Amino acid sequence: MYVAVKGGEKAIDHAHRLLAQKRRGDTAIPELSVRQIQEQMPFAVSRVMTEASLYDRQLAALAIKQAAGDLLEAIFLLRAYRTTLPRFMNSVPLETAGMVIERRISATYKDLPGGQILGPTFDYTHRLLDFSLLDETRSATTAVAEDNTAEVGHCPRVLAWLEQEGLMRTEQPSTASVPDVTREPLDFPSNRQQRLQMLARGDEGFMMALAYSTQRGYGRNHPFAGEIRIGEVELWIEPEELGFAVCVGDVEVTECEMVNQFIGTAEQAPQFTRGYGLAFGYNERKAMSMALVDRALCGEELGEEILSPAQQEEFVLMHSDNVEAAGFVAHLKLPHYVDFQSELELIRKMHKPDASGVAKQEQEA
Repeated sequence: MYVAVKGGEKAIDHAHRLLAQKRRGDTAIPELSVRQIQEQMPFAVSRVMTEASLYDRQLAALAIKQAAGDLLEAIFLLRAYRTTLPRFMNSVPLETAGMVIERRISATYKDLPGGQILGPTFDYTHRLLDFSLLDETRSATTAVAEDNTAEVGHCPRVLAWLEQEGLMRTEQPSTASVPDVTREPLDFPSNRQQRLQMLARGDEGFMMALAYSTQRGYGRNHPFAGEIRIGEVELWIEPEELGFAVCVGDVEVTECEMVNQFIGTAEQAPQFTRGYGLAFGYNERKAMSMALVDRALCGEELGEEILSPAQQEEFVLMHSDNVEAAGFVAHLKLPHYVDFQSELELIRKMHKPDASGVAKQEQEA
């Protein structure tokens, strides 16, 4: 049976105090501010916003600070706060073709209208530790190179060219309302709208591992990066009382469209297929992984044989959420005294000899 333990609340209070000390660190060092995290850890902030499904840089930075850099804990904090917020209306679908582009690359066409825009990226760094960053006395003018690049907007979409030639498979727009996986239970078989929502909220590491598996023969997937674009898009809403749409601000997003192997029949000419990924902020790896997994999950709709883990929607969608996964793993830290004691008593009985002096497991053998 469970045994009541006295002093538990006091112990928990001490644990909270120790956690605050652990978070603060050496008090001789200036405390890390939320603004510093927001401005100097953009990739962490982008991931927390995406997987928490809440676009707010300041709150994401606050969650990272409160979680002492544990991004899964920060995602949990921000997602929990999100549930307390009222929802007024849905936005008009984002028009990413009009994005004010910060970065835009394609692995399918060398010469693009608007050009390849490298933007800020780790792709060409040497992955050597930069010890000059240890010198925190450097001025801002010497630490950061001046940005003389102009923002580029309204670049044509790469896959739109293939669509115009009839070489890219397109889906007919649906008139049905878009389901909300945060309010409606996920059911199977799911539709692509539900899958994309779940993948957007899914854990980046889990998504990347599945995406990697599809390229190693476990998902019938040989992709080309048709286009990856990062930048700001306008967010529009259409209040009923107005009857027309109004812009309420800009959001930074990362969009990825993968070109995948073609399919066709005797009745229909072959066409390329695509995978799609979209994430908040500068979140390139997540968007690419999402696009690869999205395409793998479309296999059944395209008549492909389902053989690999990344193609099985129930396996992917039910295990992609890092908040649920972390909670289920962490629950093992809770008291399981009764369960363990029952198994302990059972195995002890199995080790005891019977009247003939032979242990029960030996008799069974």
